[in-house]
Amino acid sequence: MATSDESTGADAAPARTRVRLVRGGPMLIDGPVEIELDDGSVVTSDRFVVALCTCKRSKTYPWCDTSHRAKRRATQSSDD
Repeated sequence: MATSDESTGADAAPARTRVRLVRGGPMLIDGPVEIELDDGSVVTSDRFVVALCTCKRSKTYPWCDTSHRAKRRATQSSDD
């Protein structure tokens, strides 16, 4: 007969959360997540993947709004 711990899986290892760093972009975290900011406030997201800003340019910080994408002017070729 199984004990209550065995039937509920209380001894099972907790699921790991995947975090991916995007070069020049956000940090992607498998959600849902709860984020504690440096001022002690807490923000949450129930999305299945959350993009956190790493450049601090986002107007929706700590969430990424793609502000890290630099707007570059077209360069003129030296052949002109």
